[in-house]
Amino acid sequence: MVYPDESMARSDIVKAGARLYQRGMVCANDGNISARISQNLIIVTPSGVSKGFMDEDSLVKLTMDGVVVDGEEEPSSEIKMHLAIYLRSSEVIAICHAHPPAASAFAAEGVALDKAYLQETAMLLGVIPLAPYALPGSAELAHGAAELSGDYNGALLEQHGAVTWGKDVMQALYRMESVEFAATVAMNMRTMGFNRTLNKSQIDDLIAMRAKWGINAGLGKF
Repeated sequence: MVYPDESMARSDIVKAGARLYQRGMVCANDGNISARISQNLIIVTPSGVSKGFMDEDSLVKLTMDGVVVDGEEEPSSEIKMHLAIYLRSSEVIAICHAHPPAASAFAAEGVALDKAYLQETAMLLGVIPLAPYALPGSAELAHGAAELSGDYNGALLEQHGAVTWGKDVMQALYRMESVEFAATVAMNMRTMGFNRTLNKSQIDDLIAMRAKWGINAGLGKF
């Protein structure tokens, strides 16, 4: 397993937080981002700090047991979810949790993003399932998200928001952007009364192309 060095992880988390804030995927102090920098250490955003106004020194370093080893702030209130995902899926190196508006609307309604409207969604993102309702920061929320992390690239958190993961911070961020784009397309399809999706043969062809493109992360099937 290749982990990022601490300096890169801190820099990427700050950049990703600013991008989420600028794109309206978080507001106020919403959201959290983390990166695993060794088998036993992660860097995570602090609690109660806007993701658009962080600096590298404000981030918190803690062990996989949840013990803070560096940082003056409290770690994110969703730290249990981050730790549970890392423990469940060793290939996950970074996690991004946000409240993008369109995706959060599907989460609020309890509807997964499981329709293949576009080639890119079928090939690159895959199904985004729904993790069942649980209180924020709870062990139940952590368990629900972690159980999906081995088979998918992200999940909607029922009546809460979305979470994505990846091999580095930027991949987790880009997947969050892709989740919001997929949700926006799905919302527009519904608004316009459209319902056409890719057919099974088209989906199968796209899935077959994944290996050629080096895409082997959990993608689920439509």
